[in-house]
Parts: sequence; C-alpha cells; structure tokens
Amino acid sequence: MNPIEITLQALDAAERAIPTGRPVYMLNLLRFRAQARYEEGFDAAPCSGREAFDERYRPAFRRLAAGKPLVRMFSGPFLASLVGSPGERWDEAAINEYGDFATFRAIVETETYRREVAPHRHAALEDFRLLAFAKAM
Repeated sequence: MNPIEITLQALDAAERAIPTGRPVYMLNLLRFRAQARYEEGFDAAPCSGREAFDERYRPAFRRLAAGKPLVRMFSGPFLASLVGSPGERWDEAAINEYGDFATFRAIVETETYRREVAPHRHAALEDFRLLAFAKAM
C-alpha cells in the first residue's frame, strides 16, 4: 500500500471525529520527489515531483472540486520548523477549506479522483501529511 494514500479507515475515523455541517480545514505538508514516479501503466511524460503536483495534480483536483463548496486553497513554500522532529523537512504547506468534511470525502472517493487525480499526487510526493482541523468558535 502507498504510504501517502488516503485510506477508507482514515476517512471513516475522521468522519466520526469531525462535526458535521461545519467548515473543515485540511493542512497538507508536502515533500516532493526529485523525479515524479508514476506506477507502471500510467501514461505520463517524465517530470519533477513538484511539476507533477503543481501542473497535473492541482489542476485535476480543482476541476473535480469545481462547483462544490470548496471555499479556499492556499499554499506556499515551507520556510522553517520551530518545533518538530530533528531533520524533518517539508517543501510546501497548503491549507484547503471545505464547506464540510462530506464535501472533501465526496471528492476523494470518486472513481475519477482515484483514476485521474490521485496518481499524480502519488507520483509527486515523497512524503505527505494530511491533517483536518476546525476553526475555533
């Protein structure tokens, strides 16, 4: 199993923990591969991990999320870790805001996401964290 895969078990656990009907924010910590590594049989031209993510994954994800209550997406280069494991390194951090967790789940559980979008994320990333949080009331 791919260690950066979003599993059904993780989605189920998050759904139980996240209040329904409230906006949810997803913190993404991203470390890119030097060269994207696609699974055999997936037709994609060679590129860097960052290119696979920025030029393939992000546009495909945005197309799939169009019209859904995806409020905002923000990302930028990771600058410094003030507290964390020594040697832990990230290239970028991103925060995506969804109308609710059900919206996020509906996107990542589609066949289109699994077949046409996720392969670019898998190929692009060497390591990945995805953490859900809510805005404090």
